[in-house]
Parts: sequence; C-alpha cells; structure tokens
Amino acid sequence: MKEALIFANPHRRIDGWIRANPRRIDFITGLIYTLFCVPGTIGLAGAMSAPAMLSIMAIATLQSAPLMVRRRYPWAVTLVVAFGHLMQLGFDGLLLPSQFSVPIMVYTMAVYGKRWQSFGTLSLGLAGAVLATFSMFNPFRYATDPSPSMSFNMLVSFVGLALVVTVAWTFGDLARTRRLAMKSLKEHAERLEKERIMERALAASDERNHIAREMHDIVAHSLSVIITQANGARYAAVNDPQIAIDTLKTVSDTGRASLKEMRRLLGVLRKDEELQNRPLPALGDIPNLVEIATNSGLAVQLQTLGTPRKELPAGAELTAYRCVQESLTNVLKHAGSNAVAEVLLNWTYRGLELRIKDDGRGAGAIKLEGAGQGLQGMKERVALYEGACTAGPQSSGGFAVAVFIPYSED
Repeated sequence: MKEALIFANPHRRIDGWIRANPRRIDFITGLIYTLFCVPGTIGLAGAMSAPAMLSIMAIATLQSAPLMVRRRYPWAVTLVVAFGHLMQLGFDGLLLPSQFSVPIMVYTMAVYGKRWQSFGTLSLGLAGAVLATFSMFNPFRYATDPSPSMSFNMLVSFVGLALVVTVAWTFGDLARTRRLAMKSLKEHAERLEKERIMERALAASDERNHIAREMHDIVAHSLSVIITQANGARYAAVNDPQIAIDTLKTVSDTGRASLKEMRRLLGVLRKDEELQNRPLPALGDIPNLVEIATNSGLAVQLQTLGTPRKELPAGAELTAYRCVQESLTNVLKHAGSNAVAEVLLNWTYRGLELRIKDDGRGAGAIKLEGAGQGLQGMKERVALYEGACTAGPQSSGGFAVAVFIPYSED
C-alpha cells in the first residue's frame, strides 16, 4: 500500500521535488552541462597547441561551471560568464557549446535579478551579439575583398544572435511577472489567514467578556436578593411565620427568574434557536426590577422624565436594564439597613440619562469587598453604544451611578 502511494502520480511528485529544491537542480544541471561542454571543447580544439587547448578549456569552464549556482548568485555568475565570452573573442570565429550559457543567464537574470541587473544583462547580451558578429566576420581581415555578401552575413548573424538574447529575456521577464504575481497572491493569502485568526481570537475574547458580564449581572443580583430575603425570613419567622412564607415566595420567584436567565445565556452557548429567541430584558422591565428590590426590603423610588424621541436598540435597552440591576444589587449588598434608593430615567433630546443613587454607607464597601467587576461591566456595556458611565460616592453620603446612552443616529 505504501509503495502504491509512493508511485502514485509520479509527475506531480517530481514537480514538487523540483520546486522545493531549486538549488540542487541548478547544481545537477550545471554539472551535467559542464561535463558536456568541456569534453566537447577538447574535440573542437584538437588541432591547436597545448597552451591554446588549455585556454579554450578554461574559457569553456568559465562559461559553463558557474551555472551550478546561477540562482544563488545570479549577478556574479553573469559577470563571470561575460568575462569568459570576452576571453573567447581572442579566438576569431571559434564556436563553443558552452556559449549556450548566454541565453540561460539572460533568462535567469530576467526572472530572479533586480530590475537594473535584468536590463544590464540584456544590454550585455546585445553587446555580445555585436562583438561575436565582428569576431566571426572581421571586416579588417577581408578589407581587400569588400564583398556585399559579407555585410549581409554580418547582419544576419547579428539579428540572429540578438533575437536569441531578446527572446530569452522576454520569456524570463514574463516568468518574473508571473513569479511576483504568485508571490503577491501567496502573501495576500497568508495575510488574510492571519487576519482571520486574529478576528476569531478577538471575537472569542469579546464573547467571553459578554458572557462574563451577563453571568455577573444575573448571578450577583439574584443571589443578593435571595440572601437578603433569606436573612429577613429567618428573623421574621420567630414573630410572624406568615412573613417568612411571603418572603420565601419572593426567594422562589427570584430563583426561578435567575434560572430562566441562566438558561437563556446557556442557550446562546449551545446555539439553541428556541432559547436564543426568548425576549431580553428591556426598559419596560425596570419597574419589575424595582418591585423585586422593594420586596427585598429596600425602599426604591422610580421616576421617569421626558419622552423618548426615538426607540433605543434592543441591546441599548438591555444595557440600561443591566445598569439599573447592578446598581440596585450594590445598594442591597453595601448600603446597609434603612437605605433609600432613587432611580431616575430622564429622556433628553440626545438620549437616555440614568441616575441611581442611595443614602447608605456603601461607598467604601464596594471598594473593599470586590474588584469592581460589576462597575467595570457597566462601563464596558455602555461604551459599546458610545455612551458614558460614572460611579462614585456622593459628598452628602451614599453612592451614585450616572449613565448616558445616546440615540443611534442612522
């Protein structure tokens, strides 16, 4: 089975290996090309003297061996190959198989070299075409026989050599454009993947903060009411059992409401459509919230001023509800006995102003007993709707929370 996978689609495997090992391919092909050119040069220079033969072999080596590192050091290889061809000009009319390195290097520089190096190699190739033409058809050598055919042969030679150089450079430049386009697409895809991962992390962090705020508002408020009611029922049961029964009913109702809210929140985590679509608390539920606080033994005065110019979004109404809920919870927990709280909803032309204050002793207790998670959650909620939230002790005693939620102007 493993052997079948190895030999499955061999062309794609070979292509993948070639793309993954370009320098090895350059070394192997350059070495094969050098081993082909140097023996071929010996055959062409067989009738020459020993020094001339060694010179020709050195020239062939300079023209072919550097191709083994053509993509690692393209510009240096180009200069070495050009130097080898300049040395060849000393042998008039000599043709070597290693001269095919010219179009190879012109193509390589057009693909991998810098822009100025690409055009510089093209210029060297065209200049080499001129020099090679004069080397093969030296007009000074045939000055006594000014044949018109010689000029035509020189023109054909130059055009042919220049055409080879130009075609090699053109194909290389097209390959360069494609390579840069593929590189740009790859970088774009990598950037999109990183952005997607970052957005997912930010979304997860935002969702965690949202769930933490919801759980704090639900659990803290409900448990505060239950604890207050339970303590009151314990002391009242001694003198009047009926008060204890009524108080336990309030505890039961508060527990059921809290359980309902927790189920809704857990439904969001489970992606349960039925639970997600349950109505969220809104401004219309604030009187019920005040009634629950009143039943818990807290004297609360609710006042509404003005009329709304337009409706607030459902999320903004939920934010206002949670702010009132958190503020009353803090009053129940920290203000002490016989505290009086005031809840003011003031509709202005710009939006909704909330003010919740009390005359208790809870200003220092809030700082001592917790890290202010509820107040921080309020500020985060209000900030989502470009509002403002301030909280702190009053100079006359007690604690005050001020919230402003502007209208969303479309």
